[in-house]
Amino acid sequence: MFRLMMTLFSMIATTLMGIGVVIALTTGYDTLQPLVIAAAAGFLLAVPVSWMVAKQLS
Repeated sequence: MFRLMMTLFSMIATTLMGIGVVIALTTGYDTLQPLVIAAAAGFLLAVPVSWMVAKQLS
């Protein structure tokens, strides 16, 4: 299940990080720090999400 989770993590993390950056940009934050924070939040959120998706698939 760990291998499935890591495969899903690569796709889910990219998606959530992109969503976070787009939200940060559309709300008016255009400096580096808010964009990095939004990307990091998406990265951290992707860990439990990918674990739950892998658990449901297996």
